[in-house]
Amino acid sequence: MYKTILIPVDLGEAGSWTRALPVAVALCRAFGGRLHVMTVVPDFGMPIVGSFFPDGFEAQVMTDAEGQLETFVRDNVPKNIDVTAITAHGTIYDQILATARNIDADLIVMGAHRPDLKEYLLGPNAARVVRHYARSVLVVRA
Repeated sequence: MYKTILIPVDLGEAGSWTRALPVAVALCRAFGGRLHVMTVVPDFGMPIVGSFFPDGFEAQVMTDAEGQLETFVRDNVPKNIDVTAITAHGTIYDQILATARNIDADLIVMGAHRPDLKEYLLGPNAARVVRHYARSVLVVRA
């Protein structure tokens, strides 16, 4: 049923994956699917902000994130799971949606923290992904 599963993770926030990753792994095992683990390095937002950082800073951050994601996958995804690591750069929800479309994901599994009053149902990234992805999105509460 689900052959291509995407799980976005925030490498600096274990709550983004602690409960969601085991669910994604179980679904991969159940359906013989491939797991795509992704992280997103946020962009600076406004060009003026980027001017405060040295040349090559973004490239170095991407290289570091790729290494951290590879370590994360090695340490947290069982060896018998077919897995791909993807590092993206930009707006978090846009990159999740673009990656899901690019890999033709059948399912996105996302961790969601317990919301504040201002985010009563879901966090802003999870909510946007749920609203804008044409296929199934499973939100696992942290």
